[in-house]
Amino acid sequence: MTSASSSQNGMTLTSGQLDAYLARIGVDRPVSLDCESLSRLHRAHLMAFTWEALDAFMGWPSSIAPSVAFAKMVESERGGWCYEMNGLFGAALTALGFRVTRLCGGVNREMIGDAAIGNHLTLRVDLDRPYLAEVGLADAIVEPVPLAVGPISQRGFDFSISPTDDGWLRFNNHTNGLAHSFDFRPDHSDESAIAATLGWLTQDPGSPFTNALAILRHTSDGYVALKNDCLRSVTADKISEQRITSADHLADTFNTIFKLNIPKSDLVWEKVQMVARSETT
Repeated sequence: MTSASSSQNGMTLTSGQLDAYLARIGVDRPVSLDCESLSRLHRAHLMAFTWEALDAFMGWPSSIAPSVAFAKMVESERGGWCYEMNGLFGAALTALGFRVTRLCGGVNREMIGDAAIGNHLTLRVDLDRPYLAEVGLADAIVEPVPLAVGPISQRGFDFSISPTDDGWLRFNNHTNGLAHSFDFRPDHSDESAIAATLGWLTQDPGSPFTNALAILRHTSDGYVALKNDCLRSVTADKISEQRITSADHLADTFNTIFKLNIPKSDLVWEKVQMVARSETT
């Protein structure tokens, strides 16, 4: 496991890196820094990159530094989870000139309490008003939303931001979301909490990511998600499932559905099978 200082975590991309990132997501440099440009970048990022927690599942090295996320996601045909997805997106937005703040959040804090704080990175982008930019919660919003209490609807999925009793804000995911919610405060940044939680998420047997394969990619009207050997396609009004049946089937799924280059896919399948055996004993 590697970690980075807060200054590294707040890095921007070089001009060359930014060009490579924009080419990867298929978007030109915006001519103006406004909500329309932010929304176009937000959606393009989610459609280009797969959300995946393979490193934690397999015990491979992981980092919260955007420089590492750039090498992994832009140069090596991989995806990332919240620290990487939002980290890279925030670094790119900063390089473009947007005012970005990295916020320390807590997924499912409503259920597990303050121990969750640091297990999620989200972004505030200040334009005419503050916006929540969130490309790291896997199956949530595809476009940024005003950072304000109220209902949210995108592509037929319903979300909301609500206040908590102790002064935080809670982003509530849609009904079938992988994570129910995450809590955050518009002014709360804590890189040390994020770095500390990374160790637990990637190494502890109790982490939800060390004992289950989790991958998700957005589509035009929903998303497709893989949990262990169950491949699920989800839209606002339909859910369908199929099973992954072999190492070759998994490798093909990585390549054709999730657009991932995973050279050691046979080892991933072995661990998926090991998880399945442990669940039946």
